[in-house]
Amino acid sequence: MSAAAGTAAGAPTVKDALGAATDALAAAGVGEPRLDAELLLAAVTGRGRAQLIADPGAALPSAVTRLYGEFVRRRLRREPVAYIVGTKGFRRLELAVDRRVLVPRPETELLVEVALERRPGRVLDIGTGSGAIALALADELPGAEIVATDTSTGALEVARGNAERLGLAGRVRFEEGTVPAGEGFDLVLANLPYVAERDWAGLEPEVTEWEPREALLAGEDGLDAYRDLLAPMDAGPAECLRPTFSDAPTVLDGTAAIAVEIGAGQALEVAELMRDAGFDEVGVREDLAGIERVVVGER
Repeated sequence: MSAAAGTAAGAPTVKDALGAATDALAAAGVGEPRLDAELLLAAVTGRGRAQLIADPGAALPSAVTRLYGEFVRRRLRREPVAYIVGTKGFRRLELAVDRRVLVPRPETELLVEVALERRPGRVLDIGTGSGAIALALADELPGAEIVATDTSTGALEVARGNAERLGLAGRVRFEEGTVPAGEGFDLVLANLPYVAERDWAGLEPEVTEWEPREALLAGEDGLDAYRDLLAPMDAGPAECLRPTFSDAPTVLDGTAAIAVEIGAGQALEVAELMRDAGFDEVGVREDLAGIERVVVGER
């Protein structure tokens, strides 16, 4: 990186900036301080991490130094890097994100992989958030009809904005709610809230202080959202706690298959909920860490 206009004699170099930021982030307890320091500097300079590392002696213009300092201070308050820089990569897409939506996680790509294996004609993405799953499918499964829903109007604004920016607005129908009435789907994908209230205090501050709580918490054991989605339509409040009415209709009656993302240790209970909802063939997929992360059900 060559010196730019506004670079004063004795200005800090890439090496100086990264070193100071890494030390400060490590002292604050940030998990990957060097990586975050590099990502933030790449964002403010407009250069890739590899370019920065290859030219550690390059001087930084004063405007870049000021903005980098601001970004690092935000990260010291444990604001997620994705919110600071305003984007997050997901498969082949770069998605705009802010505090109205969760930061897309790598493990959620498992849901996209399930869809690519099945190549469904009609797909419903429930709890679309930033639109990550629906837009990845629009990008990689061009023959599918895709509907994406969310109960948050703010999340839908982010998702629609991403669709427009990526040139995929004509490929996804976004709707407020959960399951569109009177429609059947070959595959339903859902990444609903699954964090247990009892586990909340033990999560990183990047999650508890910055990400939308309503998109994460789902009751004492983290399964309330999936109980609501999979419960028989005629089950009363007490019955919904443990549905056992395999012959009763559910809101997913027209669905051939479903795949949902879950938290660690929830696979057995979610699999049982799926069977009770009429999905008699149920399997589990592990993420790269070996955690049972996705439950798949078929009729």
